[in-house]
Amino acid sequence: MKEYKEKAKGLLDRIGEAKKILKIEALKEKAATLEKASAQEGFWNNPEKASKTMSEIADLKKQIAIWEDLEGRTNDILEIIGITSESDREMVADIEKGLSEIEKELDKAEFTMLFSGEYDKNNAILSVYAGSGGVDAQDWAEMLLRMYLKFAEKQGFQANILSISSGDEAGIKSVTVEITGMYSFGYLKSEAGVHRLVRISPYDADHARHTSFALVDIIPEIETDMKEIDEKDLKIETYRASGHGGQSVNTTDSAVRVTHIPTGLSATSQKERSQLQNKNSALKVLASRLKLQEEKKAKKEISEIRGETMSAEWGSQIRSYVLHPYNMVKDHRTGHETSNTDSVLGGEIDEFIESYLKHSVAGK
Repeated sequence: MKEYKEKAKGLLDRIGEAKKILKIEALKEKAATLEKASAQEGFWNNPEKASKTMSEIADLKKQIAIWEDLEGRTNDILEIIGITSESDREMVADIEKGLSEIEKELDKAEFTMLFSGEYDKNNAILSVYAGSGGVDAQDWAEMLLRMYLKFAEKQGFQANILSISSGDEAGIKSVTVEITGMYSFGYLKSEAGVHRLVRISPYDADHARHTSFALVDIIPEIETDMKEIDEKDLKIETYRASGHGGQSVNTTDSAVRVTHIPTGLSATSQKERSQLQNKNSALKVLASRLKLQEEKKAKKEISEIRGETMSAEWGSQIRSYVLHPYNMVKDHRTGHETSNTDSVLGGEIDEFIESYLKHSVAGK
């Protein structure tokens, strides 16, 4: 049992080190202070502030619980190891399985420590735009949408399509998706940029090889005071959604586009059947874009927040997906690649995200 004992102690050392780095004890104190404040009379007099505080408490408790749970379970197994005989094969198998599960969860928990950006914990607003390549590019944009929806599902995130514009023959011209869940922006920020597809076109009668492009844009959802936006600066339009329905998108006349006249920035929403709800959803996205615009002016660049803006054309891609004459997905920023294209397009993009984050940390 010596081997299992040493492994358990090794896991506890990793957990202890992570708790020190993350200052878990300080987070506990902060959560307790906020909970005490939430119990005070008049706390809900300011609903917006109160809601934000309650959300912060929930996030803090979730962070703390992850590490406390890992530590508690590892200590439990360590105690079991101390009273288990090597001849008890069934118990030994349970110990081995338990340590393996904890190690996998610890690897994932340690991975989130790479998320050090200001907005990494925030929800994400992901947009995909078909680039050059005609119907093939529009089909490629829809393939990317499916990839991100599957990724979100695997991560336990919630994905809601805010707006979608169908392609002329197939696929989509553009789509905007709200992805909610802790660290969703931290996970997805590495996807910002141009994605290139090389394949035999299913839309070409000669079965020729085509290259298509799509632009992926990621911004964090940022809590802002909507009162700071002057209604006189907004142009609000209603229209009939051009999406093909499905995927929680309605096709009624309740779709809303909100444009900020001074900057030209806009946002749309068609996910709800109420114009008011769609207006509020679009305003939330627009507010995030305006906040980032302000930070861009202040910092003179925004690469640390959302990646560099690029046109969807040849030579600017961050990642290539080759389906002919061989299978390969390669990230041009990190050099990471795989031949398992089906897995990647099925939402298994974790290895590319991890490679990018480690590459970014190493480059600092």
